[in-house]
Amino acid sequence: MPIDSALLFPLIDHHCHGVSPEELDEKRFQALFSESYRPPPAGTNEFQKPLGLAIRAFCAPLLDLEPHVSGAAYVERRLELGAAEVNRRMLRAANLECLIVDTGHRSTAIHGFVETGALAGCPSYEVVRLEAIIEEVAATGVSADGFAAAFAQRLAERSVTAVGLKSIVAYRCTFAIPQTAPTLAQVATAAGSWFKTAEKAGRFRVADPTLIRHGLWTGADLCRSRKLPLQLHVGFGDPDIYMHACDPTHFTDFIAAMENWQVPITLLHNWPFLKEAQWLSEVFENVYYDAGVILNYGAAESVRILREALQIGKFQKFMFSTDAFGLSELYYLGAFLFRRALSRILDEWIADGYCTAKDADEIVSLFATGNARRIYPGV
Repeated sequence: MPIDSALLFPLIDHHCHGVSPEELDEKRFQALFSESYRPPPAGTNEFQKPLGLAIRAFCAPLLDLEPHVSGAAYVERRLELGAAEVNRRMLRAANLECLIVDTGHRSTAIHGFVETGALAGCPSYEVVRLEAIIEEVAATGVSADGFAAAFAQRLAERSVTAVGLKSIVAYRCTFAIPQTAPTLAQVATAAGSWFKTAEKAGRFRVADPTLIRHGLWTGADLCRSRKLPLQLHVGFGDPDIYMHACDPTHFTDFIAAMENWQVPITLLHNWPFLKEAQWLSEVFENVYYDAGVILNYGAAESVRILREALQIGKFQKFMFSTDAFGLSELYYLGAFLFRRALSRILDEWIADGYCTAKDADEIVSLFATGNARRIYPGV
């Protein structure tokens, strides 16, 4: 059932994506709550995991269905109502104060940040993904020697109204790479080699560490001048990653350099590296972190997961996010599970004498909105 109104404290979703405007059949709907590129085993489906149970249990009532309705019946009702109505219901029920939206992933398949914010009935802001701009510039036919300047110009143009930048360096080449800025000659050489390969493949997908390092340092310089945070995706996500090398402690030197530049770093999701993210937020002034989408994927274990995320973390460094992509259900569940888990944890802390009700209210305010407002300009 929808969350109790007493728990509907405001939330800034500091990392999310647009929702799909498409009418989704069972196969396409299930694909949007899987991180795999592969189908489930024959005779099974994506509803047979914690996130699937949560959709059937907590999202079904928002579509006028009984909790725990079958996955097939859920999708049938979704199609009957239509994507626009489902998206409006889910996003409004999430009761979000504002959205900070990464627009760099499959942007032609989903609503933009303005449309998604309108569906949610709240302000929305854009975060620009560095790798998306690298690929956009490369596809223009720019020369290898001219790439660095063209990228810097396009990034500056695209981020004029943005409230942050983002990199998926961990996904594309892991954090276990050199962390200094490459020279322009190195960038030109790497770009020339990539252009030849990409033109043959018919697709510009950047994974070269030299080019991504250049993107990071160019983006970081822009963040420094405009006082923007830089988001870094960590751990859980795309299936083509090397998880062991996505530990954010591999990126300690770059994070330290950003501290010297006074650029806030936000570490996203962090599973299974929640402890590492907390340690980095403890020792570096500029590091913030969240538990993100893993609360949805863990669902029934969301209280335990959030408790783990708060083991040693500074209260002024933790933020809320859903990483919702495509399905508005992921927005609703992300907010629902976070609010419920945090309320249960704080009730325990109060009962055990670790904090007062006033302390708990302060913690909620920091996690829900205060920390995000501190580092995202104009939010």
